[in-house]
Amino acid sequence: MRRGMSSELVAHLDPKGPAAEAFRVLRTNLQFMGLDALLKSLLVTSAAPSEGKSTVSANLAVSFAQAGQNVCLVDADLRKPRLHKVFGADNWRGLTTAVVNQNGLEADLQPTGVQGLTLLTSGPIPPNPAELLGSGRMLALLTELQQRFDVVVLDTPPTLAVADAVVLAPRVSGVVLVVRSGRVARQQVKRAQEALAAVKANLLGVVLDGVKNDDSKGGYYYYYYYGDGGKRDAR
Repeated sequence: MRRGMSSELVAHLDPKGPAAEAFRVLRTNLQFMGLDALLKSLLVTSAAPSEGKSTVSANLAVSFAQAGQNVCLVDADLRKPRLHKVFGADNWRGLTTAVVNQNGLEADLQPTGVQGLTLLTSGPIPPNPAELLGSGRMLALLTELQQRFDVVVLDTPPTLAVADAVVLAPRVSGVVLVVRSGRVARQQVKRAQEALAAVKANLLGVVLDGVKNDDSKGGYYYYYYYGDGGKRDAR
């Protein structure tokens, strides 16, 4: 049974607000990066817990769907999954059952209430998340998702906490690193970048989350995107 959406889904619930505009700018920047090599799958991670990676994953997926693309949002955080809560969805089936059972995706995919956006929740938490994500079955599932959808967005655990994101990173088109302002040390962010570089992940840029907009009466956050082209204000 579907429950209500979380207020975190600003791109859907407040599409004309500054936070929604931030995600549209981020989406556009990523699309420009995919001119030479199509970005079929994006992995979103952070250096440490509680930096907002799940919120960024969900809103970025919504933004891609609003642009007319067929999008699948995957909760690949098999430690502390949150996306089923964000969308008010059930989580008794999902990524883990799809990988283990291999009976096709139809029973595991869920609608979100956002046109063009499909959700694959984590499913039951397995005893061996890193091994499952690094398996041949997971690669086959990811390949099937990329064939079926225009864009696949994967929310993964923090890079420094466990190996899961690093295991998946080489298998996707690009990686976005979420950093929450004032929460993590610069050295931690550097270590996360180095861990991703070590597996030759395609790190597209960094989203700086949680910077207050002092001029906004609503107290919205700024989001900034850092890519090869330098700093882009994405309010």
